[in-house]
Amino acid sequence: MPDNPDDDFDARASPEDVDDAPTVSCTICDREWSLAYELDEMQVGNQSFEQFALDHMRHTGHFPDDVRPWIADCQHCREGEEFLSEAPARRWSKTHARHTRHSVVLQHEEETETVVDPE
Repeated sequence: MPDNPDDDFDARASPEDVDDAPTVSCTICDREWSLAYELDEMQVGNQSFEQFALDHMRHTGHFPDDVRPWIADCQHCREGEEFLSEAPARRWSKTHARHTRHSVVLQHEEETETVVDPE
């Protein structure tokens, strides 16, 4: 036993007993989920939140709380996508504009609207 009990961690708790997995909530579903499944079973690591948010959107039609996607919408056809980060949203917009010669509007809650014109 160490001289100072404050220097000792609780040796009785095993790593399996510690539940430090992040949680995600959704007020629309009125539920909260632990990301333990994404971390332990799917082994997606740092992308666990993103993976959960994308899966939630696919299964429910909406994103969980605090997720604000980048939205790319073609101004000429019905093509469009939602992304959780800016880089893939810009890549999709530029690729679509390049291949179709259509203008694409790229929107994000915190960003002003950007039109990606065909080059």
